[in-house]
Amino acid sequence: MHFGIWVGFIVLILALLAIDLGLLNRKDHAIGFRESLAWTAVWVTLSMGFAGAVYVLYDNHIAGFGVDGAKLTGGLDAALLFMSAYVVEYSLSVDNIFVIALIISTFKVPARFQHRVLFWGILGALLLRGGMIGAGAALLHQFSWMMYVFGGILLFTAGRMALQKDESVDIEHSWTLKTVRRFYPVSPEFHGRHFTTRLPDGRHAVTPLLLVLLLVETTDVLFAVDSIPAVFSVTLDPFIVFTSNVFAILGLRSLYFAMAGLIDKFHYLKAALVVLLAFIGVKMLLAKVVPMEAGPSFGIIVAILATGVTASLLRKTPPAQA
Repeated sequence: MHFGIWVGFIVLILALLAIDLGLLNRKDHAIGFRESLAWTAVWVTLSMGFAGAVYVLYDNHIAGFGVDGAKLTGGLDAALLFMSAYVVEYSLSVDNIFVIALIISTFKVPARFQHRVLFWGILGALLLRGGMIGAGAALLHQFSWMMYVFGGILLFTAGRMALQKDESVDIEHSWTLKTVRRFYPVSPEFHGRHFTTRLPDGRHAVTPLLLVLLLVETTDVLFAVDSIPAVFSVTLDPFIVFTSNVFAILGLRSLYFAMAGLIDKFHYLKAALVVLLAFIGVKMLLAKVVPMEAGPSFGIIVAILATGVTASLLRKTPPAQA
């Protein structure tokens, strides 16, 4: 009964992506700060609008949504679960943005081509996330103890993030680049918006733009290992998990252009993410002992992130030394 809704959602997302690339961004151009803020507002508004659609689906149990045996999930709880999962995924994308910015700056990608790389990178991320969410849902359905494994992964990640002092990433020695360079020649320079080209000697080669795209994709897979278990801590409902991930990923590109130059200003956001991951990990480990309703869970998640952002904004910048 859910099949038609799932197909409708996927068609909606493909239509939004087609409008984005085919109509609004047909010409390569540099995305400015104001434009990125406008797009961020558009994606957040669409996400909150979809939360309203989730409310209607679950409150009226359309196509069986919100019916799990004798247990019913109401519209308000479902909408809060969607927003909680969305906020968790969106906030954890901040670390992903830092690495993407590092990759793009390392390869000196021209500003007018960055949107193209992130568009195709996000499209690939949607496919990869869909497969990982499906696998995670199947594991949790088959083995209930996987919830403890996911909780442990999140606590380990929180501890690693708290102790990590050096944020640098060794891009040049990454497995992705070594593998590509082993099998394909790489053009030493960009060739416009193209991912492949032909060298003067006639050989086909990949361009640095494709290397950046592949690095963005593999980076997303690594971050998904943390973020997907985090979203499963909010709810096991595959529709809410998948749709919240999709909307968060769709907003990641505009968030990158809005925050890439400002990310160093949010000094306490990393600490907030550490606390958030620790909270979610403990929540997963204690889920059967101390279950938490959607409302309080959403409030705690928002409070943790709001505290980190507010503390960062109130932090006084030390005066420059003469």
